[in-house]
Amino acid sequence: MDANSLVSARELATRNGLSFPNETPEYRQARDELLAEEIELRRHIERVAEQRRALPPGGQVTKHYRFQGPDGEMTLGNLFGDKSTLVIYSYMYGPQRERPCPMCTSMLSALDGEIPDISQQVAFAVIARSAIERLLAFKEERGWHHLQLYSDMTGDFSRDYHAIGPEGTDEPSYNVFMIKDGVIRHFWNPEMGPATADPGQDPRGAPDFMPLWTVLDTTPEGRPQTWYPKLSYDSAQ
Repeated sequence: MDANSLVSARELATRNGLSFPNETPEYRQARDELLAEEIELRRHIERVAEQRRALPPGGQVTKHYRFQGPDGEMTLGNLFGDKSTLVIYSYMYGPQRERPCPMCTSMLSALDGEIPDISQQVAFAVIARSAIERLLAFKEERGWHHLQLYSDMTGDFSRDYHAIGPEGTDEPSYNVFMIKDGVIRHFWNPEMGPATADPGQDPRGAPDFMPLWTVLDTTPEGRPQTWYPKLSYDSAQ
């Protein structure tokens, strides 16, 4: 995309021409200014995506990671299936946790319905350090249909790909791998956390994978500063 050939965002906002019942001129002016910024944001998102796709090959995976799935042991290579790209989300549900992370669970619940579409293009796996029986029991409890859950039996994968914190606690991690000519390489991780957070904000990535926050960001109240999702609103979970 050649930025020099694009019509300015402000001009596109002017061309938009939308209005809504009983809006004031002040609202329309402010909304058009916001729309221009939103157009610029869309363009920046695409520039970043292009830069991400152009990354050189990442580090080769040389360890023989093994995972426990519902049908037995799996290697990292097995998780690709017939795809050349594999996305792995490391779920905060390690053996020290009585219940899984509500934030992770909220995001995965939203993704569960998208897996049939995602899997047309890439493989997607969810990995946690709890035993596979425990993971599958929660999958049934939550009513997930499509997510593929695997247990990191040794913790080696979780440790190497930043799903275990310095104190041995669970950390969420999102990693993309690619395979070519039988060689598996790491492609991308968001690499955003407390060290990269801006003042007054929770650590978040860009893009933000949480549909919950995407919706709340469009509301007058925005993201609550002190609220997080729960596993159930019928209890204190």
